[in-house]
Order: sequence, then C-alpha cells, then structure tokens
Amino acid sequence: MQVDVKQLNGLTLAYVGDAIYELYIRTHLIESGYVKPDALHQKAIQFVSANAQATIVHAWLNDNVLTEEEASVVRRGRNAKSISTPKNISIQTYRYATGLEALFGYHYLHKNKERLDKLAQLAIKSIENEDGNDSDG
Repeated sequence: MQVDVKQLNGLTLAYVGDAIYELYIRTHLIESGYVKPDALHQKAIQFVSANAQATIVHAWLNDNVLTEEEASVVRRGRNAKSISTPKNISIQTYRYATGLEALFGYHYLHKNKERLDKLAQLAIKSIENEDGNDSDG
C-alpha cells in the first residue's frame, strides 16, 4: 500500500517524527560520549522536551531556515487538534513542538534523509548553543 504523505494529517506525521527526532538525539548523545543511562536520559530531555522543540521551530521560522513547504508542514502539525492536553507546558508550546515532530515525520516518510540530517544538525546545534554544551557521559 502506497501512502500519500502530503495527505497525512499533522498528528500522524508527528507520531512518526517524534520517534525519528528522538533517534537522532539519542544517536548524537551516544556519539558525544554519553553512555550512562541516567545521563543519557537527563541530557536527552534538554533536546526532546516540548519547550526545546518549540524554541527550535520558532528560531527556524524567524530565521527563514524552512522552505515554504516545510513551514506549511509545521503549521499542519501545529494546528492539528489533539485529544490529549499537555500537563506542564502551554498549549501553544505543545503545538509548536508537534509542528517540529510533524516536519521530521514528513521528511522521513518522503525519504529525504539529507534534509533530515541537516535539520537534526541544526536542532542539535541550536540546543547546545543555548545550553553551553557540557559532557559528563
């Protein structure tokens, strides 16, 4: 069965994108020397939290990093109506984070590995620059 990625709703794209984004982050952390499970988990939270994801998306939109098509995918993810509600963050933050995940899902399902790699690198660099990039593996 062939799925038309452009027809998938934002939450479906985000469902896939969440896993893909987290895999990029986990791989990066291991390659950076984080090997203890607790340290891996604590460091990963800095990258995969909704606040971090929303910050990344806002920066990309403000700096025109995304193509018009990519910005449209982010909007689709952001505007998708979820039945779950966030616990410790604003709905707006949660929705922007969903937009980032939708973008990763979109590129993954389109097999745009080169662009996925580039966006993951930009996301990682953005969070590390904000955080100061420490390593205690």
